[in-house]
Amino acid sequence: MPAGGSAPPVLLGLAAAAVWGGSDFSGGIGTRRSPAILVVASGHLVTLAILAAACLVARLPLPLPLQAWYGVLGGLEGAFALAIFYRALAMGAMGLTAALTGLLTAVVPVLFGFWSEGLPRPVALAGLLLGCAAIWLIAHAPERETPHRALALGALAGAGFGLQLILLKAAAAGGVLWAIACARLGGVAGMGMVLLFAWPRDNDGRRVGSGFWKMGVLAGGLDTAGNLFYALASRGGRLDVAATVSSLYPGFTILLAALILGERPSRRQVAGMAVALSSVVLLSL
Repeated sequence: MPAGGSAPPVLLGLAAAAVWGGSDFSGGIGTRRSPAILVVASGHLVTLAILAAACLVARLPLPLPLQAWYGVLGGLEGAFALAIFYRALAMGAMGLTAALTGLLTAVVPVLFGFWSEGLPRPVALAGLLLGCAAIWLIAHAPERETPHRALALGALAGAGFGLQLILLKAAAAGGVLWAIACARLGGVAGMGMVLLFAWPRDNDGRRVGSGFWKMGVLAGGLDTAGNLFYALASRGGRLDVAATVSSLYPGFTILLAALILGERPSRRQVAGMAVALSSVVLLSL
C-alpha cells in the first residue's frame, strides 16, 4: 500500500487534476467579472485561515524549519509565477503560451525526479511522455502569431509552477496540512506584495474592493483540495508521476466547460484527452 494514503499515487494525482480543473473553471468564471489577481488572492487568504485553524485545532506536530520554509518558498514563488502567467496571457495569443506553461509545469518536476529518484521503468517512462504530449494537445490552440515576450513569460511561469510542485513535495515530508498552510502563507505574502504596487482599479479609477470573494473562495477551496491530493500523491510515490498526472487538470476544466457552459472541445483537445487516458493507464501499471 502506498505511503501517505490508502489510494495509489496515480489515483491521488488524478484526483488533484480533477479538483484543480474545477478550481480553474470556477476561477475563470470569477475573472469574467473581477480582476484575476483579486479572485486568486481572496481564495488564498480565506483558505490560509482555514488551514491554520485546522492545524492548530488538530494539534498537528510542527514541521521542521527547513520543511516549513520549503512550503513558504513554494507558495511565494508560485504567486509570482501566477502573476507572470496572467501578464503573459494578457498579451494575447493565449493558446501557445498556456500550452508552453502547462508543459513546463510537468517537465520541470519530471526532470528533477529523474535526477533525484532515477529513471522510472520503461512502461512508466512511456506514460510520462504520453502525459506531456496530452498536456500539449489539450492546452494548445493554434494561432497565427504569438509574441516572443509572451512565450518567454509563459516559459518562466511554467518553470515557476514546476518548482512549486518540487518544493511542495519536500514540504509535505513534515506533514501535508502544514505544508499546504505554509505554501498558502507564502502565496498570500507574494500576492500582497503584488497588490501593494498594482491594486486593480475600476473604470473610474477607484480600487476594486468587492464582487470577487464568492468565486475566489470557491476556487481557492478547490485549489487547496487539489494541493492536498497532490501532496499525498507525491509523498506516496514518485515526483515525476504525481506531477505529470496532476498536470492533466486542463482536461477537466474543458470537460466542465462542455457540461456546464455547452462549450464543445476541439478535435485536438478530444485527442489529447484520449492520450491522457492512455498515459494514466500506463502509469498505473
